[in-house]
Amino acid sequence: MEISLTENAIHHFWKTFDADNDAEELSTWHPIVQVVSCKAINTGPDQPSRNRLVISDGNYWAQSMLATQLNDLVTDGQIQKNTIIRMKKFHASRVQGKRLIIILDVEPMSQVDNRIGEPVNIEQVLDGTTPAPSSVKPSTTTTPAAPAGFGFAQAKSEHSSAAPNPVQSRAVGTAAPATIHPIESLNPYQNKWVIKVRVTQKSDIRTFSGKNGEGKLFTVTLMDETGEIRATAFNNVVDDLYDKLEEGKVYYISKARVNIAKKKFNNTGGDFEIALDKLTQIEECMDASGMPSVSFNFVELAKLEEKPKDSTCDVIGIVKQVGDFENITTRAGKSLSKRDLTLVDKSQYSVRVTLWGKQAENFVAENQPVVAFKNVKIGDFGGRTLSLISTSTIHPNPDISEAHLLRGWFDREGHATSFTAQSSSGGGGGGTQGLNRKDLLTIAAIRDSNIGKSDNADFFSCRGTIIFIRNSDSIMYTACPAEKCNKKVNETSSGDWRCEKCDRSYPQPDHRYLMAISVADHTGQLWLQAFNEVGQQVIGMTARDLYDLQMSDAAAAIAAVTKAQGSTWNFSCRAKQDTFNDNSRTRYGINRVWSLDYLAEGRALLDQLQQYSI
Repeated sequence: MEISLTENAIHHFWKTFDADNDAEELSTWHPIVQVVSCKAINTGPDQPSRNRLVISDGNYWAQSMLATQLNDLVTDGQIQKNTIIRMKKFHASRVQGKRLIIILDVEPMSQVDNRIGEPVNIEQVLDGTTPAPSSVKPSTTTTPAAPAGFGFAQAKSEHSSAAPNPVQSRAVGTAAPATIHPIESLNPYQNKWVIKVRVTQKSDIRTFSGKNGEGKLFTVTLMDETGEIRATAFNNVVDDLYDKLEEGKVYYISKARVNIAKKKFNNTGGDFEIALDKLTQIEECMDASGMPSVSFNFVELAKLEEKPKDSTCDVIGIVKQVGDFENITTRAGKSLSKRDLTLVDKSQYSVRVTLWGKQAENFVAENQPVVAFKNVKIGDFGGRTLSLISTSTIHPNPDISEAHLLRGWFDREGHATSFTAQSSSGGGGGGTQGLNRKDLLTIAAIRDSNIGKSDNADFFSCRGTIIFIRNSDSIMYTACPAEKCNKKVNETSSGDWRCEKCDRSYPQPDHRYLMAISVADHTGQLWLQAFNEVGQQVIGMTARDLYDLQMSDAAAAIAAVTKAQGSTWNFSCRAKQDTFNDNSRTRYGINRVWSLDYLAEGRALLDQLQQYSI
């Protein structure tokens, strides 16, 4: 069985649509086309998803949208990439000034392995930015009979089409290449292609160590009408291409490799990614008309806790506070620079957003601007937090409706609003900012679950009463007084205090808490390890002050520690299994601690009772 695509169907449809006489003709015309791309579109909460199709007649391609009542055809696999379909009922529409085909009824006919022909964007042909394809015979595919029980016939494409001409070197701003390939049509089996894309994100140059020694890389996220794809350059290619690409500009890119996407490092959602190499050609396109700008799928700050940890999202808000630019040292001894922001929105929630590296250093926020953040990572340290990663981008005062509405709301009433914090900064606090009571676990639930039993650390929250502090006369250690060192120091024969990490001696040590605390609730008891910031909150004084009190009045120092026993706290903890002498055990450490706000706790209990309609 031979199936032919309806030659120039897309072109005919566009001309008919322009003539505004489509109603009668389109009702009796059932063209056969190929689906060259199929992508689900998130339309928002409580709304059915939509499926965007890129359809082709072998010469031209255009964007279309599948009616929601036909979503099952995609879910069941009857419509997918390279499916041949008969469009039985459809009509024209305009979305944000662009033409779109709305497909209301369709018949899947066969599935082939490859795209038929080398179709070009019909809109670019009609506006003169891309030449029309040469006249070709209708593309065909031979389809064997369908096996029994299969929804529609399988097929293999038996067609021949001229490969696009190799990309020739052109001066910036000259005519576009004859064939522009959409991103969603790229695959590892293509060798010759040209894409016209906008750079929506460009990372800093990063270094790494591998089995072949030191290296460096950078990534860019590229976008066209059909989707996004990530491109990466390594080592010497970084030097050649890094300065050629700028965020927001449009380029022609060719002579690069298409590889299977490494999902661990690629969050564009596509199946493929581009590897830029020494042969890659990049030329700026001076005509950016028709190219999409950055698109967002914003999440309200109040709904961040509904998103899974380590996922990414887009947010927009008012930058209410800007923290200082800091340099920190990780446990591995690596130096990092960071800056914390406080972001608020109309949901009356705030969240801490952490910027790193050059983004932290160069960030400027005057007069509490509206800022959109794309592709930021969600964390759960002390409640929900946001952190920029290599593929995140910052968009101050974007010219979009969400930003204008947010600006008007904040200037009118939002500046006087009291915000509920999704996260809080510092080592502890008197309130419960960042604590989600829904996540509180009983001690029995912690012990009975697999928390802390995996290779990675687990995090949890609980509420308990301190019933005992082990070795209350020795709950601190002598620490290096150097900023951000905190390693243990030992007294030398000369009376100085030696730090092996800093390789120097000090006349006096610092003192820091290191405590083992027994915590209990109505279901059981658990030992928790507390460090300096938590110790200060629980004991009510610094370790240095407690040490001075021990030297002057030992009984008063013991009383200060004993006073902490019997107090109830909300704890945010970390659980990790370690092994010593072939014995494994789970250690529980306290990350943050909050004293109880009895008014807030009472209201929370009242809300729970009201849910039972008592």
